[in-house]
Amino acid sequence: MDFKRVVVTGLGIICPVGNSPDEAWRNAANGVSGAQHMPQFEELGLRVTFGAPVKNYDPAEHLNRRDLRRTDPLAQVAHYASKQALEDSGLAVNEHNAWDVGVIVGTGIGGFETLFNGIEKFMQEGHSTVSPLLLPMMLPDSPAGKIAIDFGLRGPNMSISTACATGNNSIGEAYEMIRRGAAVAMLAGSSEAALLSLTIASLSNMGAISRRNDDPQGASRPFAADRDGFVVGEGAAMLMLEELEHAKARGARIYCELTGYGSTCDAFHITAPMEHGEGAQEAMRRAMRHAGLAPQDISYINAHGTSTPLNDVSETRAIKAVFGDHAYRIPISSTKSVTGHLMGAAGSVEAVFSVKAITEQFIPPTINLHVPDPECDLDYTPNVGRAAPIQHVMSNSFGFGGHNAVLIFSRYKE
Repeated sequence: MDFKRVVVTGLGIICPVGNSPDEAWRNAANGVSGAQHMPQFEELGLRVTFGAPVKNYDPAEHLNRRDLRRTDPLAQVAHYASKQALEDSGLAVNEHNAWDVGVIVGTGIGGFETLFNGIEKFMQEGHSTVSPLLLPMMLPDSPAGKIAIDFGLRGPNMSISTACATGNNSIGEAYEMIRRGAAVAMLAGSSEAALLSLTIASLSNMGAISRRNDDPQGASRPFAADRDGFVVGEGAAMLMLEELEHAKARGARIYCELTGYGSTCDAFHITAPMEHGEGAQEAMRRAMRHAGLAPQDISYINAHGTSTPLNDVSETRAIKAVFGDHAYRIPISSTKSVTGHLMGAAGSVEAVFSVKAITEQFIPPTINLHVPDPECDLDYTPNVGRAAPIQHVMSNSFGFGGHNAVLIFSRYKE
């Protein structure tokens, strides 16, 4: 089969550090944290009283009343990011090409706020008060369906859910569709809007999230010796992926090329990664083989880097196993140190940052990294970002259930 080349022609994002690609990138590059105290969690007596919410965003400014009643926040932020990416790409969708433009919007959790509120209403007020739209609003595929309806995108359409690997899998599978000719363009990314008390309670009881209530902005500290868990974030990011010749024919601006994708499963544990990251290793190797690259070709790694004790050591070991001595020469950073962990939306947010790293030739920092874990001894770009020549970026995402997904973005060349 003659596979097509796939390029990125549009970006959209709403996340704890910004509501546009430029704003989010500027804050990530400058190490500005999006975490903050959340009084509603303190009022409920939760052990963790902070998170990383989206800010300065009113969905009523972008959706009408009817849409607001019929969509979960999950779909609302995905819609916002998709509109940005579609407009940024300059791709006009009409009756002639609608069947060739599709959508993949993944989510790790789905419409959790709708489900949470629906159960509460059912228990307190009875079955007759439950919204008939509860199910369609909470379904993981609701954002993809809403986006397709509003923008007239009739090509392949679906939702992918692989926990914290969701964003990378969604972009990777959209990439594969274009490569094999199933579509000429795909809006691809992921969304998460589950920064709720129930989420915080569960993750806190699991021991997965930080309890630094006195220092929310210092709580996410990937690869640091004193890290104690991640910070829960929310938001969405979408990329417009396009077949190269189609993009060139319409004179599109090309940000970069998506050249590699690797996906594996640890088949090991429901939450913990393999000790030496064997599944992550294989995903990285597959992505590089797919891209036709050697380890020495990778200029920068946007790490999964959750700030949990197990993940950061496992990922470090995996990088060392794949890259050998070259691992010590590759700049690495975790932008979760500024955004928190957006769970299902993490990979797509980090994909936007990976693209921006190429276009800006700049490596964003890992903030709050003052005392490195002795087992995490690579170059994690501590605290301050830096300019660097960047040709190929590897972006890692690893999720509960053992899901591993790795993308490689490359500087575009004719």
